Amino acid sequence: MQDQAANKIRFFAIAGNIGAGKSSLTGLLARHYNWNAVYESVDDNPYLADFYEDMKRWSFNLQIYFLSSRFRHQKQLMLSPESFIQDRTIYEDVEIFAKNLYEMSLMSERDYNNYRALFAEMVSYLKPPDLLIYLRAKVPTLVRQIQKRGRDYENTIRIDYLERLNKHYEDWIERYPYSKLIIETDDLDFVNHPDDLGKIIDMVDNRLFSLFP
Repeated sequence: MQDQAANKIRFFAIAGNIGAGKSSLTGLLARHYNWNAVYESVDDNPYLADFYEDMKRWSFNLQIYFLSSRFRHQKQLMLSPESFIQDRTIYEDVEIFAKNLYEMSLMSERDYNNYRALFAEMVSYLKPPDLLIYLRAKVPTLVRQIQKRGRDYENTIRIDYLERLNKHYEDWIERYPYSKLIIETDDLDFVNHPDDLGKIIDMVDNRLFSLFP
């Protein structure tokens, strides 16, 4: 019965701030459930390094890249007969990052309105995740994990920027209307401690199999 239920779940997504551990958990859960892992385009993103150097100049370009990339991948995946887990959702693009850039005056109102209109058109063609897993982490945890992975272009990320993103995440996750699971990660190390990963898998299993009779 459990195997039959698991096979009916097509689409999980993992959401969270920069450094929350989304990519790591995406890979670990995909391996555990034998599903496909779909990662955010980061290392091959042609705008990311420039954005962190000059956010106002490159904010619209960066957000359009993420939006188009995620929309394209998700459309393809919707046609796949296999289940998958996605690292970050298309909703975060507009609800968190573009919104934050606009409020910080790093994206013009004209660009922001254009971006939101494009997002609204795109998302009407997509289905929401069967389960959204939100990794909640405080800023010190995010900073520690960002420093640990050592990406050069992330060295310029400001503490107040992460704090603002966290506030937007909390506002969004409270309003998110579909199935969701919130995981407190400050005291978890699911990459290095199997017991911590096991706790998360137990939480996901409870939601996974409770979705079916």
